[in-house]
Amino acid sequence: MNAKDIIKDTEAKMRKTVEATQREFSVVRTGRASTSLVDSLRVDYYGAPTPLRQIASITTPDARLVMVQPWDKNALADIEKAILKSEIGITPTNDGKAIRLSIPPLTDERRGELDKILKKIAEDGRVSLRTCRHSAVEHIRKLEKDKAITEDDRFKSQEEIQKLTDKYIKEIDTFLAGKEKEVQG
Repeated sequence: MNAKDIIKDTEAKMRKTVEATQREFSVVRTGRASTSLVDSLRVDYYGAPTPLRQIASITTPDARLVMVQPWDKNALADIEKAILKSEIGITPTNDGKAIRLSIPPLTDERRGELDKILKKIAEDGRVSLRTCRHSAVEHIRKLEKDKAITEDDRFKSQEEIQKLTDKYIKEIDTFLAGKEKEVQG
């Protein structure tokens, strides 16, 4: 493996890290209705765990309500069970045609808790990015030690890896700022 391959591989890993961090951010409930709240739910549909979005339409008619309308009305009870088992902490309302999830307004205390959770998610993402950087730099140093690249190439590669790290950390920080703004209402 040469230095360019290491850098490409590192960038792919960093991109995946940022995407995973984004997914974690999207699961955090901020007091606003969002389809991502139930998007990843799996429903036991005719004995098979099926993603909710494959068996129902999920909409947000207003800022405090998520509507789940199954295409097969027989799935209502299974969807309700899956929502109750999940960790979203909202009790569903079933009217026989659709399931409504009313999002309660956030208290100041809950906003503080969410802020801590968001900061932890962001920090975990940054740590993961730094781990990718560290691993890549070790590979580059090994290439130099094995005389596969020159000292100048090592410095250039390390600089490029640092730029990637900074770029992706900035992305995570941007997501964090947006999500914090959402939590503060």
